[in-house]
Amino acid sequence: MGVEVVTFGCRLNIYESEAMERQAREAGHENLVIVNTCAVTGEAARQARQTIRRIKRERPEARIVVTGCAAQVEPGAFAAMPEVGGVLGNHEKMKPETWGALLDPADTERVRVADIMAVRETALHLIDGMRGRTRAFVQVQNGCDHRCTFCIIPFGRGNSRSAPMGAVVEQVRTLYQHGAREVVLTGVDMTGYGRDLPGAPALGTLVRAVLRHVPDLPRLRLSSIDSVEADADLLDAIATEPRLMPHLHLSLQAGDDLVLKRMKRRHSRAEAIRFCQEVRRLRPDVVLGADIIAGFPTETEEAFARSLDLVDECGLTHLHVFPFSPRPGTPAARMPQVPRDVVKDRARRLRERGEAALRRHLDAQVGTWARVLVELGDVGRTESFAPVRLPGGARAGDLLEVAIAGHDGRALIAA
Repeated sequence: MGVEVVTFGCRLNIYESEAMERQAREAGHENLVIVNTCAVTGEAARQARQTIRRIKRERPEARIVVTGCAAQVEPGAFAAMPEVGGVLGNHEKMKPETWGALLDPADTERVRVADIMAVRETALHLIDGMRGRTRAFVQVQNGCDHRCTFCIIPFGRGNSRSAPMGAVVEQVRTLYQHGAREVVLTGVDMTGYGRDLPGAPALGTLVRAVLRHVPDLPRLRLSSIDSVEADADLLDAIATEPRLMPHLHLSLQAGDDLVLKRMKRRHSRAEAIRFCQEVRRLRPDVVLGADIIAGFPTETEEAFARSLDLVDECGLTHLHVFPFSPRPGTPAARMPQVPRDVVKDRARRLRERGEAALRRHLDAQVGTWARVLVELGDVGRTESFAPVRLPGGARAGDLLEVAIAGHDGRALIAA
């Protein structure tokens, strides 16, 4: 058995897992399981610990190395687990020399977790492709300079830092040459891109550079963005660049102004709605998704109702719903908490609202034609990110025009 990576959390983790697996293999590791954790909620960290125990039961001979955001912010908790053979911080995990050092029999350092706040640069970790995928990810930014009261991620990822535009363009070109037909630009605070680079190029400048210098790439997509930071070039690219996919995932978090203020978000409810209306005016076929937290401390039923209504007022289709869970060390953990049963109930109601919105969107696609990128033979995605079940015979990497005959509530079905 060689190297296996178990990944939790965001698209950035998926990208980093691919780079880590390659580095570990090149270093000569065998029978190694890397658990790349997420810290966005307490539940994510709990699931990681549960998975570690299960892996050790099923593969007692394997060495388990734990890394990722949860390992960065809680290294001692993972190091104390008897199943864990090593803990790596988010900076250390991306260094090839780290994986070489782990093979040294004389090395007894179980925990390698440095101060992430001291990291000042983001190196682009080049990968040739993502095995079995025609959609690949490129990390263009890491860390976050904002301090939302609920969020532990800046302490797992450090301050905002960007990859140089030229390196990003070269990485996208390499991925295309190795078979990727869609590239997703990803980061922790994507719209914070470029502020630390010479000339402070914004995300829209980067998007235009990628599309200009990799002219044969069929699809470019963005991961989650903060609407309040969207620059004019980005909005213009959304309006005029057909290869920039008409799908945006927004970090909205709540629909009530007082809750947003207590979260220390930088937008109001009205600004969120106005942004969605403007993007839809610029790109009528755009599909919008969002992160929304249910049961933030002090959230009343009236405040929650405004989050529910935001789904319709912003025209959201894809929801990521997070039941609030207090993260030790964050200001929100010290605020008056909403009872857990209420939090869970509000999360359920938000998910139901999101599922209804998704069904309406899928209903509207039936009887139309869609351009679909085939990913795994019988599964592909439309330009607006809806999954499509395809008839047999399609090849991964093909771009097909298909008639949409129906849906099952989650995915479209091609004729």
